[in-house]
Amino acid sequence: MKTKFIAALAASTALLAPMAMAEDMATDMTLVSWGGAYQKSQVNAYAVPYMDMHPDVKVVWDESSNEAVAKLRAMNEAGNVTWDLVDVVASDAIRLCDEGLAMEIDPDTDLAAAPDGTSAADDFGDLLVSDCFIPQIVYSTTFGYRTDLVGDTPPTKICDVFDLEAYPGKRALEKRPINNMEWALLCDGVAKDEVYDVLATPEGQEKALAKLDTIKDSVIWWSAGADTPQLLADGEVVMGSTYNGRLFSVIVEQKQPVAMLWDAQVFDLDGWIIPAGLPADRLARVKDFVMFATDTQRLADQAKYISYGPARDSSAPLVGKHADLGIDMAPHMPTDPNNATNTFLYNYEFWADYRDDIDAKFQAWLAK
Repeated sequence: MKTKFIAALAASTALLAPMAMAEDMATDMTLVSWGGAYQKSQVNAYAVPYMDMHPDVKVVWDESSNEAVAKLRAMNEAGNVTWDLVDVVASDAIRLCDEGLAMEIDPDTDLAAAPDGTSAADDFGDLLVSDCFIPQIVYSTTFGYRTDLVGDTPPTKICDVFDLEAYPGKRALEKRPINNMEWALLCDGVAKDEVYDVLATPEGQEKALAKLDTIKDSVIWWSAGADTPQLLADGEVVMGSTYNGRLFSVIVEQKQPVAMLWDAQVFDLDGWIIPAGLPADRLARVKDFVMFATDTQRLADQAKYISYGPARDSSAPLVGKHADLGIDMAPHMPTDPNNATNTFLYNYEFWADYRDDIDAKFQAWLAK
């Protein structure tokens, strides 16, 4: 009898424990992302099902990921961190981790194992590029072009972006050095495996800027991922760089006369960081959300809404059809063999080390 009572007490305590824990969690979360189609995919795949499970939780979105490093620095200096979870690219995660602005995570404690029991550390593998980084997706930055504005010979190579004679008209480029400097060096004759060695030198940086000078007067500079798709849809640019998922949206969902230029697409990683120093109740809530939002099924679910590859090995086989269009999503992924015949691998460590210095030089060049 005593044994049964103890067992029953243990069982009831186990049931009550999550409730007690839930009472200790904040009911509001501020999540920071990029806006547009990507943020919408996160809302659909992660936030909506989480809030369905936790109807008392309110999620507020802030579209400031492009300024995450500067804003987290300012918040930390002011002693008032208002963000709970921040979506950043891998190089920014490394910088924030190095500066103590992001919390270190233990993948096998803070992230769910794969359904077959594979640890999260093994499932994410080499994509765990920082002690503070929680990967979500593999994406690429590449170019889209207007099919009706490029004549009978559409562009096929990255260096066509620099060919104003064959492809006259405006280009859209991101208002930062990353990717632009690499493409410029590639199109100025630097071998792919030497790009970062060259870019590490002042002479190499000047070389890249000199190449960009050849098209500078024909460039519209963008800051938000939604800018280039809109410029393409409006016919204001002939070609422009942006994230492959944004181009998928404008091509497949909006059916605009736009096509993808996959050559020299730059592979990159995107994921979450948890700001350092959160109060206990906010940290408990965000860790609960992260455990849910980065499990195998959730990362596969995101690929129903946007053409980014999930960061977990166990998620890849679960990638199916688009939630609304019913088309197979695998051929639209940047990692598809037909799209990845000539890729450029982004160097996270390089940009974590050189970003501030090259940023300053790039912005000074823009102002000339």
